[in-house]
Amino acid sequence: MIIVDSSVWIDYFNGKETDQTNLLDASLGSTPIIMGDLILTEVLQGFQSNKDYENAKEMLLQMPFMAMGGLALSLESAMNYRHLRRKGVTVRKTIDVMIGTFCIHHQIPLLHDDRDFEPMVEFLGLQIFGT
Repeated sequence: MIIVDSSVWIDYFNGKETDQTNLLDASLGSTPIIMGDLILTEVLQGFQSNKDYENAKEMLLQMPFMAMGGLALSLESAMNYRHLRRKGVTVRKTIDVMIGTFCIHHQIPLLHDDRDFEPMVEFLGLQIFGT
């Protein structure tokens, strides 16, 4: 079971070939991929075409779904953000801290292509899929 960050999904839907999109493509149908509400929003909000939006939505909603927020994970995310700040790291997007915290909390590896997650690997124990 893995979580795929929006950074990979967006490249995938745009037809960009990267190591991460190749891993995603190889995993579809063979590795359970959890879709989270935060990732779903980030991916779907970027589509210009209604047809592409509907096709992507249909595909993504076929995956097992988990809510990534809530009180406990919000507090845990804030603690993780503060911990990283004490280490001299400022994560650019709060939503990435929430996604990373969700993965850490549930011990689910993350497939990503976003540098904001690297300090979470180093300082918080985030597991990366494919490494």
